[in-house]
Amino acid sequence: MTTTPDRLDLPARRRRNARLIVALTQLIGACADAAGTVYQPIAAAPPCQDTVEVALMPCIQVSLSAALLLDVARAEDDTRWPAAVARERHEARRTYAARCAVAAAGELIEPDGPLGAHGQAAAMELASAGDDVAARWRHDPEQAVALVRELVASGEFTEDEVLDDAVDSAVLTGLLALQEVRTASDPSTAAELCLSATAHIALAVTLASADLD
Repeated sequence: MTTTPDRLDLPARRRRNARLIVALTQLIGACADAAGTVYQPIAAAPPCQDTVEVALMPCIQVSLSAALLLDVARAEDDTRWPAAVARERHEARRTYAARCAVAAAGELIEPDGPLGAHGQAAAMELASAGDDVAARWRHDPEQAVALVRELVASGEFTEDEVLDDAVDSAVLTGLLALQEVRTASDPSTAAELCLSATAHIALAVTLASADLD
């Protein structure tokens, strides 16, 4: 019989997600540096100069490399903490089953597709919970913490599941902003998009580090 390690034997979230947190902070710096390559030549140009050449490529490079940087960091964290990964998978099976049971009991939808509609609803419910927590954390962290505890109390989620999905929500919002860099109408817009992404990436750092206990 396989036993699940107690949470006390597992790393704090800031250690479990250490490589991801480093990658996120590096991405914040890269976004700022890329924006700086746009603004610096403008600041250095003499007042009498009408046009200023700026480098857009650093912004585009950040946009293209961001997702891969974060994917590599997540994989490294998983390799470093196999016991934590095993526990997360065990808990995910339990909570996923609980959400499916709730969906089935409520007769919300008929089974459909390879996972069944109940399974799809269960997956969407977790994603929605993560989105809600990330949105609340931006404006009122205490309300966000209260929401996480309320979700965990139902037995359909774990704290780490909700916080990890909130991280994903914040990261995705930041990556979408960076994706727009590639189609920006001018260098200043591209720089502004790089900087706007940093707020979401910084939120992801906070959520990846958060241990509510």
